[in-house]
Amino acid sequence: MLVLTRKINQSIQIGDDIELTILAIDGEQVKIGINAPKHIEIHRKEVYIAIQEENNKASSVSIDLLKNLSAQIHKK
Repeated sequence: MLVLTRKINQSIQIGDDIELTILAIDGEQVKIGINAPKHIEIHRKEVYIAIQEENNKASSVSIDLLKNLSAQIHKK
């Protein structure tokens, strides 16, 4: 993990297209501005994990449904 120290209004550049800017520091909270292309999804990590879990649940239900449908078709 790369660890960098930044002050308010200083930035970190990731590749050619992503810039992170420190906007404010208030106690233990840091406000970060992210400038990135619209096709790049940006989420807080806990939201990203929740999305992944929901996607996994949805895909496993779909697989089970397909298996059941396939079994029913083969019985005929």
